[in-house]
Amino acid sequence: MRFRPCIDIHNGKVKQIVGGSLSDAGDRAAENYISDRGADWYASLYRKDGLKGGHVILLNKEGSDYYEAGRKQVFAALGAYPGGLQAGGGINAQNAAELIRAGADKVIVTSFVFSGGKIRYDRLEELAAAAGRDNIVLDLSCRKKDDRYLVVTDRWQTFTEEAVCPALMERLSKYCAEFLVHGVDSEGRRQGIEAELVKVLSAYNGLPVTYAGGIHTREDIDLLEQLGKGKLDFTVGSALDLFGGSLSYRMLAETYGGKAAGRRS
Repeated sequence: MRFRPCIDIHNGKVKQIVGGSLSDAGDRAAENYISDRGADWYASLYRKDGLKGGHVILLNKEGSDYYEAGRKQVFAALGAYPGGLQAGGGINAQNAAELIRAGADKVIVTSFVFSGGKIRYDRLEELAAAAGRDNIVLDLSCRKKDDRYLVVTDRWQTFTEEAVCPALMERLSKYCAEFLVHGVDSEGRRQGIEAELVKVLSAYNGLPVTYAGGIHTREDIDLLEQLGKGKLDFTVGSALDLFGGSLSYRMLAETYGGKAAGRRS
C-alpha cells in the first residue's frame, strides 16, 4: 500500500477542486485550493522524496481558453520528474505517445475508451498499439447509482453502463498496466472514503489499483488499509497540507512512500 501524490491543473493553475463540480462551460469548478506554485515545483518535491506513480492531470478540455496554459504545466511537471508521474486529461491514441516521450511514466485514460456509455474495445486496441499496454492506466472513476458504482466520463458528469467490479477489471486488464479509481461523490469533500467501493476494489486480484476520494485523516487511511486488505495504493488531494489541508505530506511520504511502503508489506 503506497501513497501516490497528485498534481491537478485547472485554468493554468495547480488546484484542488470538489469532485463532480467541474464544468466546461466557463471553465468553472468549486475550488478547495489554488496554489501559487507551478506543477514543476510539486513534481520536483515528489522526485526528491522518491514518490513514484503519482499523477498530473489536466482538467481543462481541449478548446478551452486555458488548455494551452494547462498543457505547459503538465509538460513542466513531466520535465521536472521524468519517469515518475502518470499524465492524464484528454488522452487518446493520437496524443498518448507524445506524453510518454515527454517523460510520463504512463498515461491515464477514461473518456476515449468509455464512449456512448459503453467500452470501445476498438479504441482500447488503438490506444495499446499507439502507446503500449504497459504505458496505460485506465481510469475507472465512478459514482453510485442504483446500488452500483458506474464509471463516469466527461468531467465525471456522464454515467456509462459499466459497473466497477472485478469482472470488468479482469476484462480490461489485457489493455492496461494499472487502474485509477476516484470515488467521485467523495472526491474533494474530506468526508471519508467510500467504504463500499473500497470493498469492491479489494475483491479484485490483478493489476495495481490506486484509490482516491475523501481521505482526510490518518484513520481514513487505516480504514482503507483494512477494507482494501492492503492491496490498494492511495492518493490524497484537498486534505493534504501541501494543498491547504491538515494531513501531513511528510508523514505520508515517510510512512507510505517508496521503500517505507515496502517495509510495511
